[in-house]
Amino acid sequence: MARFPNLFRRLDQSDPPIIDTATLNRHTEALLERHKREGLALAVSARWIALAVVAVMLPILNPRWDVLYYEALLLAMAGVGWLQSRVGEVGRSRRELLVLMLDIALMTFIIAVPNPFAPEDWPSAVVHRFGGFDYFYVLLAAATLAYSWRTIISFGVWTAAIWGLVAGSLWLFGHRIPGLSDAVAAAVGDRPYLARMLDPNSILLDLRIQEVVVFLIVSVILAMTVRRFSRLLLNNAQLERERENLSRYFSPNVVEQLSQNDEPLKQTRTHDVAVLFVDIVGFTTYAASHDPQQVIATLRGFHARMEAEVFRHGGTLDKYLGDGMMATFGTPVPSEQDAINALRCVRAMRDSLARWNAERALTGEPPILGSFGLHFGPVVLGDIGANRLEFAVLGNTVNVASRIEKLTRPLVAEIALSEQMRARAEGQCAPGDPALDGLFRQAPQAVRGIEEPVTVWTLSRPENRLH
Repeated sequence: MARFPNLFRRLDQSDPPIIDTATLNRHTEALLERHKREGLALAVSARWIALAVVAVMLPILNPRWDVLYYEALLLAMAGVGWLQSRVGEVGRSRRELLVLMLDIALMTFIIAVPNPFAPEDWPSAVVHRFGGFDYFYVLLAAATLAYSWRTIISFGVWTAAIWGLVAGSLWLFGHRIPGLSDAVAAAVGDRPYLARMLDPNSILLDLRIQEVVVFLIVSVILAMTVRRFSRLLLNNAQLERERENLSRYFSPNVVEQLSQNDEPLKQTRTHDVAVLFVDIVGFTTYAASHDPQQVIATLRGFHARMEAEVFRHGGTLDKYLGDGMMATFGTPVPSEQDAINALRCVRAMRDSLARWNAERALTGEPPILGSFGLHFGPVVLGDIGANRLEFAVLGNTVNVASRIEKLTRPLVAEIALSEQMRARAEGQCAPGDPALDGLFRQAPQAVRGIEEPVTVWTLSRPENRLH
């Protein structure tokens, strides 16, 4: 018995600070709170089902009116279970521990105190002959559903302490009926051990100690099991947090690939991809005439809106480029809708900018004008680097898309896309798709790095400039 406190202390020292709400991150706290609530709900349901079974069983086994006394106590235990579900919370809770103590005290009272309405006058020790201590295991099992190893340890220690105290009190001060012990001894003859086992006045203290020790052992085993489960739960929360952190920098498409495989992007491959470049027109002049905080706030607002549309249309945010960005459609896995998704994304970006500029106009801020360049063609995909890896999209298609975006200035257009891009998008949508509306075919344009002039389609913008 003396070794148990040391074991509990080692458990407490080796356990990670999983219920210190001051150190929990948002994911962990939310996950623990959800599982705590779900566990308490399960524990209460399990308790009510168990109490209902016992409530039905008692009058069948004891068809007497005095059994209603125990039925009323079972109803009180159901109420204590409901109270536990109301006060339970992540972390150490004095209210929760108080209700737990009340639960143990009520169960001990039911088992140890004789029924005052029973007609028989029994010795106090007889109440221990009915196996009432087994009902503590039902409460212990229900406590595991709350996913708190400290709750289980507390339940085991307090139950053992209270039950041991009751047994010791009955052994010293319990009600005895004179003559019963002598009658049993005379009946069994020269068998002292059997006489002791059958003696109604004997508390059988060695068996009571055995009950307490076994209960403590089971409690520790269950606590260690729940503790391991809690650590798995926290590891899962950590993975979810890391996944969200990755999503801040990478497209959900790339994050999904990374999360499902150990090295999903290691193999270099080539396939056709839609490449989109976005830029803010006149941002250098804007940055020079505004304070840094305002410049950063504007960039964040712009990037947030553009990024949202990329992800909403199934694209991958490849990188931020100062006041611009590069996105791809068809990475890391191509689809039959990459080109039209890219074009629809650009249209949605344009609409998002228009709404933002309407909001900015109400506060007297200048409009933010975006320029968009699109091209479709083969690229090389794979991760580059040694220890710190970066998923890269390389090839002439990327260069052409960037240079097409630059053509929006001399062509006084908001959107510019290559003939390959338009043709592929047209083949991936139904006739009359609004994503293709308003596009104007320009004369072939010279693009650096390409020998032949490139046919470019554009969508014009209103004649306004960034101030």
